[in-house]
Amino acid sequence: MPIGGLLPDVALQGLNGPSRRLAQYRGRQLLINVWASWCGPCMDEMASIERLAWMDGRIPFALIGISTDDYPDEARAALRRGNATISHYIDHAQELETLLGAARIPLTVLVGVDGRVLDKIHGARQWDAPDALRLIARAFGRDRALTQG
Repeated sequence: MPIGGLLPDVALQGLNGPSRRLAQYRGRQLLINVWASWCGPCMDEMASIERLAWMDGRIPFALIGISTDDYPDEARAALRRGNATISHYIDHAQELETLLGAARIPLTVLVGVDGRVLDKIHGARQWDAPDALRLIARAFGRDRALTQG
């Protein structure tokens, strides 16, 4: 899926909560993080995504994780170890991995309210750090960085 491409409505199988459809996130900006339990950099950045989710209600977008693990139990165990609270889904048939272009992970995809891909960021980041917050704010067309009160 190239930047500017419209994400299709696909089924998301829940790992730590109910299953949903991707279209249920339309109307809201969305940060999708693609990861796997065997990926060290993925696990390193997961804590920062959790911190981002809990930033004093300043996050005006949804956050979800997509695991590319072959075995849901391994992904669930990683979520338990990381005390994950955001919604995570499993990508059994590599449908989302292929759709999002996650040839290497971690991959974070920023999606606009209309379901179009705004940006793709390969590699681990500290998503609650000022530089990452500025990157998110720019992609989502915010006038000010999320780090400002």
